[in-house]
Amino acid sequence: ALDIVEKEIKRVKREHGPGSILAARSSHHTWGNVGYYISAYNRFINIIGASTTLLNPDSWEGWYWGAMHHYGHSMRNGAAEIYGQVEDCLKEAELIVYWASDPEVTNGVYGSFEGTTRRLWAKELGIDMVHIDPYLNETAAFLGGKWIAPKPSTSPALAQAITYVWIKEGLYDRDYVEKRTTGFDKWKAYIMGEDQEGVARTPEWAEKETGVPAREIRALAREWGSRKTYLSAGGMGTTLGGACRSATGAQWARAMICLMAMQGLGKPGINFGGLQFGSPINYNFYFPGYAEGGFSGELNGSGNAISLYQRMPHLLSMNPTQQAVPRLKMAEAVLEGEAEGYPIDIRSIEGQFFPVRYPAPGHSEVKMMYKYGSSYLGTQPDSNRYVKMYRSNKLEFVCAQAIWNEGEVQFADVILPACTNFERWDIGEWASPAGYGYDWIGQLNHRVIGIQHPAIEPLGESKSDFQIFSEICQRLGHGAYFGEGLTELDWVKRVFDASDLPKHISWKKFLKKGYFVVPTEPEKTRPKTAYRWFAEGRKKDVPEPHPLPGSYGEDFLDGLQTQSGKIEFESSSLKRYGNDPERPPLNKYIPAWEGSRSKDLLAKYPLHLISPHARYSFHTKGDGKDSSINDISDHRVFIDGYFYWIARINADDANVRGIKENDLVKLYNDRGAVICAAQITQRIGQGLVHSRQASAVYNPVGEPGNSADRGGCINQLTPARTQSLKTHSAAYNSCLVEVELWDGSEQIGKPTVVKNSGSKSSLSGIRE
Repeated sequence: ALDIVEKEIKRVKREHGPGSILAARSSHHTWGNVGYYISAYNRFINIIGASTTLLNPDSWEGWYWGAMHHYGHSMRNGAAEIYGQVEDCLKEAELIVYWASDPEVTNGVYGSFEGTTRRLWAKELGIDMVHIDPYLNETAAFLGGKWIAPKPSTSPALAQAITYVWIKEGLYDRDYVEKRTTGFDKWKAYIMGEDQEGVARTPEWAEKETGVPAREIRALAREWGSRKTYLSAGGMGTTLGGACRSATGAQWARAMICLMAMQGLGKPGINFGGLQFGSPINYNFYFPGYAEGGFSGELNGSGNAISLYQRMPHLLSMNPTQQAVPRLKMAEAVLEGEAEGYPIDIRSIEGQFFPVRYPAPGHSEVKMMYKYGSSYLGTQPDSNRYVKMYRSNKLEFVCAQAIWNEGEVQFADVILPACTNFERWDIGEWASPAGYGYDWIGQLNHRVIGIQHPAIEPLGESKSDFQIFSEICQRLGHGAYFGEGLTELDWVKRVFDASDLPKHISWKKFLKKGYFVVPTEPEKTRPKTAYRWFAEGRKKDVPEPHPLPGSYGEDFLDGLQTQSGKIEFESSSLKRYGNDPERPPLNKYIPAWEGSRSKDLLAKYPLHLISPHARYSFHTKGDGKDSSINDISDHRVFIDGYFYWIARINADDANVRGIKENDLVKLYNDRGAVICAAQITQRIGQGLVHSRQASAVYNPVGEPGNSADRGGCINQLTPARTQSLKTHSAAYNSCLVEVELWDGSEQIGKPTVVKNSGSKSSLSGIRE
């Protein structure tokens, strides 16, 4: 198999030229600083010279494309500071608003149950809680409090109505707004209906959009505006995920920044967070996170340049191929020969404005795909497109390097079986990406660094990713360049030596013990609370190396990354861009292009599907695989010898359709159909369906790409259209479907593709 792959790499490059090989990967991989994709995979791709996959910021979406333009933080992809919030919240806050935030499910992405204990402390302290989510999520059910359920994709309208009440009744921090923000007069005029549009964003106006009674909106606004309040926005609380993945995702994230600016972000008891992040741990102890690049030598696509390149000897690696393929438009790129997207460029706020077009000048169209992992069909929108791409004659060769035979692996010409991280050497720190997730260790109570001993030898003919890449590179004559003559364990030792570990424990003791708990930080040197420096008009004093020095308009560390150095109600960066009517400088409410206002589509597909992250599996990693997770009845249901994915439907909607508990139902629209087990509930309102994303199993009943799937790949139903035309942003939660009892047929109807205006996306000419 390795010989075949080597020959195909040479053939495709020889016959078609630069860019003809596409290296396609997902957003995550199994853990370990040496074996993680940002390390070994990035080095391999640079060596063979392949077109890369231009990822969308799928965990940040609205924060990256929207919120960043109001307060900066480009090097966090638009997410907020994460220091000191636990202590400040428990001491000072009177109310926590969880908006599109379910930390009892997402656990800070990488955490355990530290946040659960803290939230129970908050409850014991009498801190009130409000939960804003179309679904009565697990956090709301566990903690209690007030549940407010807006229609999907309408949260920006709710935020504007809250703003209206604050302005009307004087429930905002005028001094803070005057000194720490710009553009408020224009924002106020828009909200109060005093601008050219002349529409006051009253609670009554918002009730028509959101379905939330005006009296509830006023009550929430008054409660929030009169008490010291923490806003847990998105899964992390300190911004990430949440309602940012819908057609109005950027609007919602922008609205969250504007709300917090009006209340005095950074003052005692007023901050972002839901007690998931901001613990008082030791941030000064250096150990590289997985996003710092391992031994990749990659400076552009990792956080290598932050510290690791200065500390660990390793060769640089550079990819000579300049072509990139936007992930959300990969199927169109391969099948139609053209695609356009916008980049993740964290160096500046403005980096996202530069379009990336495929094919790149002087480069070949993609003829071979090197697919790393197997999750696209469970995690990418309108994923039947990818099935058709794999089955097309436009791809001459597909190599899949994957651990499990699931998802799209079945469409590969050659499969290179990789072993798990339990079968290879590695080293890593719990909850520590660094790079784009700088200091995410702040969700833990203790920092823990571990050596990953191989529990067993690789099963069957599988090999570690490092070994697979090494053997291909040896065949290509690049073996010495790839591994530098070192084994995986040698590289693990280099990572150890590059960190602060040798100051505290010997390599021999670390190998034997297997882990090291980082000493706690003395109280007097703990980081200050996030944004306290900004609220008090001081220079930045939290321990993050962001933004780049050239981003400051005044002195170094003086102010935010925006042009004014302040929070901007009217974004100066979007104003300078001036080329995106869907993202105006003022965060105006633009209804979702698929949702409660889509009258014609609603007549055909009357139910709105929301598909948050899986509760029991980290994306596709824990699902399928005959794992014990399948036995959890809230994850899959065992019916007639098969584990079916779950779809939650309102009891009244189920009754109208004759659906009962655990009936097999078909969720469908023009994009696809998925067979699920019905779960009847009152935790969602009428007109809604709730089914979590990231099934690892793709099991079409008939022809792949043109028949119902009983594996549970809900993202076959979600739209390919980006949130707005000039972004590369997914809108999973703006999705209309119908649900009916499954009659056993494979039919999904005539497939179509939802397009951005002006784009060609027919996906025609598909062959087996």
